[in-house]
Amino acid sequence: MKTARSFSTHAERLEAFRNTDVYPVVTSEFCAGRKPLEIARSILEGGARIIQIREKTMSDGEFMPLLKQARLLTREYGALLIVDDRVDAAMAAEADGVHLGQEDFPVVDARKLAPDLIIGVSTHNPEEIQKAQEDGCSYLNIGPIFPTQTKHLACHFLGLENLRAFSQKVHVPFSVMGGIKLEHLPELQACGALHIAAVTAFTQADNPAEEVAKWRAAMHH
Repeated sequence: MKTARSFSTHAERLEAFRNTDVYPVVTSEFCAGRKPLEIARSILEGGARIIQIREKTMSDGEFMPLLKQARLLTREYGALLIVDDRVDAAMAAEADGVHLGQEDFPVVDARKLAPDLIIGVSTHNPEEIQKAQEDGCSYLNIGPIFPTQTKHLACHFLGLENLRAFSQKVHVPFSVMGGIKLEHLPELQACGALHIAAVTAFTQADNPAEEVAKWRAAMHH
């Protein structure tokens, strides 16, 4: 479904984020041998309104052209483009936002450099949730909720009870991530999770567009 649109202010982007449901993260390593842009197009075709490009080991020479093409693609579908880790790359590619881990560029400094970008932060406990909000994040991610193979995190999975407790402390939009499968959606939504992030569930699907559409239908039934 194509609805060409682009966003330019932080307010517009944050409003667009609030209207997202599934939050697919595309990493070439987990695309089952297919090109990341091919997967990204299929995901957008399935109705996703946001996509994150995460490439931890790609050279800048490869990464920037990928981001610029992803930017054209997301504009074609009126979707948000988020860049993992790299504030400079997000700004250069005219992305809508950047997603920062605990060891990445500080939120306060990212906000100084890029006032119009939405800034997401990965959090794993109440202290990180509080700090991300105090630092002025636009949204945060809570995870990993379930055991996951895609991230080498030095923390155990949190489970639903922790998610329920942690989410009480969040006053910005938040996404959840980590080992999430289609059958988990009802219980995650019951915990107040409106934005569901996943990598392999979408990028390794035989037909990412169908998978995205299936998850979206489950979230809006």
